[in-house]
Amino acid sequence: MAAGSSSASRRDHDSGDLMRSPADTEALVAVTAAAQAAQQAARDLRSRSAEALDEAIRAMSARLDQSAARVAAANEEDVRAARADGTPGALIDRLLLGEDRLHAMSGQLRTLAGLPPVPVQHYIRDLPGNLVLHEWHRPVGVVGANFEARPNVVLDMASQLIKSRNAGVLRTGSAALRSAGVLVDEVVAPAMQDAGVDPQVIQLIRVRGRSAAYELVRQPRLLPLVILRGSGASTRALAREAAQHGVRTLAHADGGAVIYIDQSADRQLAERLIETSLDRLGVCNRLNLLLVQRPIWPDMVPRIAEITARLGIATSYPPHAHALGHEWALDAGHEATITVGPAADAADAAEIANQQTSGLAAAVIAEDSVAAGLFLDAYAGAGAFWNSTPRLLDGFKLLSIPETGINIEASPGPRGPVTFLDLHLRQYVITPKAAGPGTPQPPESVVLGAEAGAISAA
Repeated sequence: MAAGSSSASRRDHDSGDLMRSPADTEALVAVTAAAQAAQQAARDLRSRSAEALDEAIRAMSARLDQSAARVAAANEEDVRAARADGTPGALIDRLLLGEDRLHAMSGQLRTLAGLPPVPVQHYIRDLPGNLVLHEWHRPVGVVGANFEARPNVVLDMASQLIKSRNAGVLRTGSAALRSAGVLVDEVVAPAMQDAGVDPQVIQLIRVRGRSAAYELVRQPRLLPLVILRGSGASTRALAREAAQHGVRTLAHADGGAVIYIDQSADRQLAERLIETSLDRLGVCNRLNLLLVQRPIWPDMVPRIAEITARLGIATSYPPHAHALGHEWALDAGHEATITVGPAADAADAAEIANQQTSGLAAAVIAEDSVAAGLFLDAYAGAGAFWNSTPRLLDGFKLLSIPETGINIEASPGPRGPVTFLDLHLRQYVITPKAAGPGTPQPPESVVLGAEAGAISAA
């Protein structure tokens, strides 16, 4: 095919004509319809007070309690199908919604409803000419979200978006689609209706397959910001696609936490933190790389071997046939694995973590405050921990707020757990200082359209 013909065919595909496959067309129609419905419904949030939105989130908690049996039944179907497909145990764990998790989800919604909203404005300074500068916080409008087959994330996302006065278009992995559908249809939408909020503000893409994920990041006028989370390769591919179409993303593609055991470490504490950091193998902030200071390597290796054998965890010792920071949670069939390696000292361990891993989270176990300080000063990742587990890098564990994901980009903008506090646009507003009662005030909620492309999130 000639170069000109190739370019024309790509343009035809992007414009949505007959060059699209049936799956692509179905996905385009579904995403466009959902985004348009969400954009229309988002206007309803303009007139809603913070109290009304908190009431909607409390109603989500109540509806979840009432619908727990139906949610559990749908989830059991998802789990059975996933097991029949040979899905690894760590991924099954992410999919499961047992009684304890449903109860925790309900409690987290109530906690979120009780938190103060994002401040609408704050004073910056007086300017010459009897003027005053304020910073206003405005919602994005409609936020897209693509996430792994973890149905609890449906409520995490929906509640964060409502709290921040944003509508949302959600797309989850096909393995969780039954559970997600029940959560939207029997929890989120009825709760919005209970609170007098348009139930269309949260949309779920029901089309299976990856085509819908790609369409989600190709619509900058409808979906100026998309939250991406999931397996590294697919999420990075979606982020690249989004960049080509002018869609901004908060991408959570990679994880894998690090623990460094210093020679001054309390050995019992070290053993306990290793174990507690491996309680769930399919999550991003689990222990992935364990570094041990060289002088205590002979003493610690047998201790590590005893813990991993008891937990059923495979251990990769040097020389490694893989990258030192290889993320085992994303390696199907090898999720129950950690990498163990030596480090010269705290500064060397921090440098290994900086250079060889994603920069999600790292912990130093040390009684020597100088060694701990060296590690914390040198490590540049999103979360750093001293004598505690990196599993704490989680929205609810860290901040008592559900998260939409964890951003590890080394750039300005929200970093670490992303919550409703981060899902707004900054606007500088100058008004006359002594304008009196008629001075314009920021609305509690403003729906933005194409201009939301100016979002500062990375």
